[in-house]
Amino acid sequence: MADPGKVLAFLRLGPGWDASLMFVMGSALAVTLPGFWWLRRSGRAPATAAGRIDAPLLVGAALFGLGWGLAGYCPGPALVAFSQGATGALWLVPAMFVGQWLADWYTRR
Repeated sequence: MADPGKVLAFLRLGPGWDASLMFVMGSALAVTLPGFWWLRRSGRAPATAAGRIDAPLLVGAALFGLGWGLAGYCPGPALVAFSQGATGALWLVPAMFVGQWLADWYTRR
């Protein structure tokens, strides 16, 4: 997932589509869902704003998806690529932190 070409090939439907990241996502779900099920059954599930869909959530999701589609990175793999000196990540990671700072500043206003 630290290779933006692989991610973009997954996001691009049509000829050359690479479905291999579905196995990564499926594996993550297979590991995570039993843990969430157990937490919920035990009454120790973390508090969430479940069911609350508002403008900041929609704008944040749209910006995240746009950035992922343009750069080919989501935050975790971007940090890995940044640590490896990947050119795209050298631009993306500082921009990601500036975006986080701006979002925090906006919500505190």
